[in-house]
Amino acid sequence: MSPTGQLDLPRVIGHRGAMAYAPENTAAGFREAKARGCAWVEFDVRLTRDGVPVLIHDAALGRTTDGKGRVAAHDYARLAELDAGRWFGPNFEGERILTLARAVALLGELGLGANIELKPVRRHQGEMAKAVAAVLAARWPGHLPPPLLSSFDRKVLAALDALDAPWPRGYLAKALPLRWRAAARRLGCRSIHLDHRRLKAPQARAVKAAGFALAAYTVNDPARLATLAGWGVDSVFSDAPDRLIAAL
Repeated sequence: MSPTGQLDLPRVIGHRGAMAYAPENTAAGFREAKARGCAWVEFDVRLTRDGVPVLIHDAALGRTTDGKGRVAAHDYARLAELDAGRWFGPNFEGERILTLARAVALLGELGLGANIELKPVRRHQGEMAKAVAAVLAARWPGHLPPPLLSSFDRKVLAALDALDAPWPRGYLAKALPLRWRAAARRLGCRSIHLDHRRLKAPQARAVKAAGFALAAYTVNDPARLATLAGWGVDSVFSDAPDRLIAAL
């Protein structure tokens, strides 16, 4: 964070790695994001049945792996056997579901910062907060900026706050809700993350005037990036980050 408390976010963050070029939330995706000029990536974390934080977006395995069922219904040992790349293309066969611990190590190797989106199962928000915090406290590389932890789930943000977790938090929503200032401040959030399609210029200016960093998802058009930047948006998440980085 900067001395004023404002988050120092890059203008473009790779969405789930670099989704346009490599399978999401994988080592290949992180490497692709780095090769295409990203300083940060965003990725999703869920818990396995035995409490291991792993990188996957969906609650179910079927879309991005060759497995079936729900992530939370399997121990990590089973998920480690699945292919998480072949669905995207034959060149990515053999990609595996990353543990958060392995992902953090890879970020350190690549020099990538991260926005980590937490996707807890209902009634397990506290368990997720503790599991993620334990990995980050033990393994986050000292040469990287602190990770930004965000979530649509207010209870997991509250659980992180109760743990006095030292990492900045992001208030994630589709559209700016009523009473967003009080809610974000109560949860100890430093940033607001919104769907760019639902964001209006007056809302962006209000978020910035309140002292929060503002990020928008998912932006793949350089012209849209220019518009959002004009409104004061600090950072955007992009499937094709190189297109936007080239336009800056």
